[in-house]
Amino acid sequence: MNSLIIAFIAAALYLIAYNTYGRFLARKIFKIDRTAKCPSQTHHDGVDFVATDKLVLFGHHFTSIAGTGPIVGPAIAIIWGWLPALIWILVGSIFMGAVHDFGSMVISLRHEGRSIGDIAGNIINPRVKFLFMLIIFFALWIIVAIFGVVIASVFSIFPESVIPVWLQLPIAVWLGFMVYKRGKSHIKYGILATLLLYATIVLGAWLPVSIPGIGPLSDVGIWVILLLIYAYVASTLPVTVLLQPRDYINAFQLCIAMALLLLGIVVVHPPMVAPMANFSAEGAPALIPLLFITVACGAISGFHCLVSSGTSSKQCDLETSARPISYGGMLLEGMLAVIVIIACGAGIGVGLEKSGTLYTGVEAFNQQYASWQSAQGLGAKIAAFVTGAGNLISGLGLPRNMVITLMGVFVASFAATTLDTATRLQRYIISEIAESCKIPAIGKKHPATFIAVFTALLLAFSSGGGKGALALWPLFGAVNQLLGGLALLVITVWLARSRIPIVFTAIPMLFMIVMTGWAMQINLTTFFAQGEWMLFGIGSIITVLEIWMVVEGVIVLFRLRRN
Repeated sequence: MNSLIIAFIAAALYLIAYNTYGRFLARKIFKIDRTAKCPSQTHHDGVDFVATDKLVLFGHHFTSIAGTGPIVGPAIAIIWGWLPALIWILVGSIFMGAVHDFGSMVISLRHEGRSIGDIAGNIINPRVKFLFMLIIFFALWIIVAIFGVVIASVFSIFPESVIPVWLQLPIAVWLGFMVYKRGKSHIKYGILATLLLYATIVLGAWLPVSIPGIGPLSDVGIWVILLLIYAYVASTLPVTVLLQPRDYINAFQLCIAMALLLLGIVVVHPPMVAPMANFSAEGAPALIPLLFITVACGAISGFHCLVSSGTSSKQCDLETSARPISYGGMLLEGMLAVIVIIACGAGIGVGLEKSGTLYTGVEAFNQQYASWQSAQGLGAKIAAFVTGAGNLISGLGLPRNMVITLMGVFVASFAATTLDTATRLQRYIISEIAESCKIPAIGKKHPATFIAVFTALLLAFSSGGGKGALALWPLFGAVNQLLGGLALLVITVWLARSRIPIVFTAIPMLFMIVMTGWAMQINLTTFFAQGEWMLFGIGSIITVLEIWMVVEGVIVLFRLRRN
């Protein structure tokens, strides 16, 4: 099939879904009230609670939930064929992921901007709150450590991205100063800041930066340390200083990158060289249930409930902004995942160079996806997308070295957004756990942030070299998707308490809990057989917490139904 047809169908479906199903959810299920006071107004503190323009907040929200999730998931799932991955992305994002994100944000707006884990104590019971908070802590612990390694690996693979990514920070601080201190237009100055970023991309293309290892530390290990120090500082600053303006620049960057990719698809319109379906890929696990945890952020992701209820709800100006930010943001991420499918399944066929040989067409895809093992590594996933995307954009006549730098910065910038947003969220979670355990001193801003960063650092260096967090990568997908299912459980119980039909969240909840539970058991069996005791231990703890929480939630649902 031609890639242009796939892109057109996906875009049309998302536009229809936003204006039909999204509107129905807003009016009939979540009952959005334009006159309601939001936490950003009632709890304004100038640090975390700040009423923010809808477009600026959309930039923060979207870049936080996107990260590299919609890239690495589809880039490996396409090994089973482009059609299964595409169907899951479209169905999952419209009827599960966007509902999950929207519901999480609305619940938080109605509960003082608290995280969904904290709110679970009011909606279900205090035991569930503590269980959910522990699961969230484990999930964020893995995310902070892994995304530090992801960015460090991008710096190592694409040294051209180093200068642009780091110079984006002073540009973002300048943008925040001009908008919030000088009252300038966020659109005009946002465009100017984005142009400055692209100027640094030109600089980075000509001045790649590589750092040598020091003793037992590899270059990746050194970058991980520097990135976690950055995450500490960034996550403790007021959101208007760095978080919002940097994410706003990234939103512009994303729109430009997606526009270039879509234009590249229109101009080049390569055919799909990936198989439509391939259920016997060499070394690949079973399609079901692994597809549903491999493609995470592009369809549904538990991390999104933490952003929706953790940072975005604290900055939302009106309840009516929740639908475009959360429901619309998830659909746009789904579109990004579709573009990744096209880049890896069609763009790569334009040309792939390996060991001095240029491969094209189906042969190029087969070289990149020779087996599950060859396509599974982090570098292989990123390389597949960057190569395919580079081929599409180069078709517009842009210099290839500039395009590769652009894509490297694109991946690293979004991963950096996820890194410091996750660190800030982990601070909130540690503070809420400390409050539950009546240890308020630990819950203060700097002690909580230190715990968040230090535990991630320990995980990153658990096996030496700074890449220790990657050992937990096989667990990340299942834990992340499990978190999504549990968030839907909380939303479903909340709707039941409010006497609102629960079918629109209950079906996605059941699907995600069953699929992720099934996948987790497959993982645990594999970890036990291979003697991966850390993975087995953490996975077992999370499974027990999940079962306990689900039982508690189901009991409450049955009681509400009887009443």
